[in-house]
Amino acid sequence: MSAKQRRRRRLLPLLAVLALVGAYLYADAQDLVPGVLTTDEPWPEAEPFPEPQLPPAPDLSAFAAPPDAQAPMPTEPALAELTATLLNDDRVGPDPSVLVTDVATGEDLLDEGGSQGRTPASVLKVLTAVAALAQFGEEHTLTTQVRAGAVGQVVLVGGGDIALAAGAGDPEEVIGHAGLGDLADQVVDSLDGEDAVSVAVDDSLFTGPLLAPNWDDVDVAGGWAMPIMPIAVDLGRQEGTNARSEDPAIDAAEEFADQLRDRGVQVGEVTRGQAVTDVVLGEVSSAPMRDLVTHLMHYSDNPLSETLGRMVAHSTGAEPSFEGAGAAVLEVLADLGIDVEGVDLVETSGLSSLSDVTARVLTDTIRLAADGSHPELMALARSLPVGALEGTLSDRMGGTEAAGLVAAKTGTLPTVVTLSGLTTTSDGRLLAFTVMSSDFAQGGGYLARLAIDDWAARLAACGCD
Repeated sequence: MSAKQRRRRRLLPLLAVLALVGAYLYADAQDLVPGVLTTDEPWPEAEPFPEPQLPPAPDLSAFAAPPDAQAPMPTEPALAELTATLLNDDRVGPDPSVLVTDVATGEDLLDEGGSQGRTPASVLKVLTAVAALAQFGEEHTLTTQVRAGAVGQVVLVGGGDIALAAGAGDPEEVIGHAGLGDLADQVVDSLDGEDAVSVAVDDSLFTGPLLAPNWDDVDVAGGWAMPIMPIAVDLGRQEGTNARSEDPAIDAAEEFADQLRDRGVQVGEVTRGQAVTDVVLGEVSSAPMRDLVTHLMHYSDNPLSETLGRMVAHSTGAEPSFEGAGAAVLEVLADLGIDVEGVDLVETSGLSSLSDVTARVLTDTIRLAADGSHPELMALARSLPVGALEGTLSDRMGGTEAAGLVAAKTGTLPTVVTLSGLTTTSDGRLLAFTVMSSDFAQGGGYLARLAIDDWAARLAACGCD
């Protein structure tokens, strides 16, 4: 075979392969076989994704401005008729307490058991929040310091901020507003070249038992309770578990020590101790009191409420314990002119079932915060969760007249459901109200809430003349 014939023989397979490839590419372009080629017109360029259109913000002016005294007031007979169904509803247990008061005049429009002492659940937090605003003002912040201790020691001093960030604080946030990382930066700058320290935490601001009467293991395991100390990171919450810190102060000190180590400082033992000097090496401040109160009302955090109660006690000179905080909150309310007769607080969050509160004191407190006579308290009116929109009411009252028109604090225990707040009637009249129910069947809380929410919706919808 000649060389020319051999070359031709080698080329034949290659030409066959090229022919097959060409045929496949043609079929691909005609969309006859799978592939990326096509003779179709290219897809048009996509339209830009539309900017999301959020619903307009709710009008909360009725909850944060003096009420309109000219709007028609509901009549007592009309409100009695509206409430009769609730009073006879087995879902709320026997003899619920219901009180409705006109905010502008302070006149009671409906009073069914308003002076009866009952377990309040978390609506008790309204009393704690108003006492804190009255005592400190809405701009007040809680300070965490680091002071010089013994030789080679720095002392982290708890000042009531249990919402510290582990690292840098974020001034746009309420929880994590101030940070241990920021404190560490300040301390490193003040150490003048010292590269080794020990860390102590001073949590002596609070006294007494760490857990309140009637708090149990379920409350602790579920994260509803933790030992109450004047310093903690992220409200004592721990990633990966519902339970919170078993020792918030030591955990905060350990985190602070880690922040120092990250900055090149050798840190030895972390212990408890008291600051023995006034030499401040670093200082950070919490979010303003109004923002802490808003978080408290929206998310009903028990340790935060207990901490604010203790800060009220400390400010008034009372013992900063569970018992002292309860007494101090009532003292501040009494100074505001609230009749606290028949009220007994064993703590300041409502997690315990041993406190006694009346619908009278709750309604009077909310009315005082909303009537414009104490501008420093109006932050409470603004902070109440709005039905179907915010906080613990975000998934309640949707599709009813209460949505956007009722702002209230919720309360729930196994056999207690309470609601206390404000609503504007269809005639524009601002009312303060409280409903307290109890002693229904275990597990019946959801049904009790439905009954109370239905009543609140009818109250918001009524002209009631």
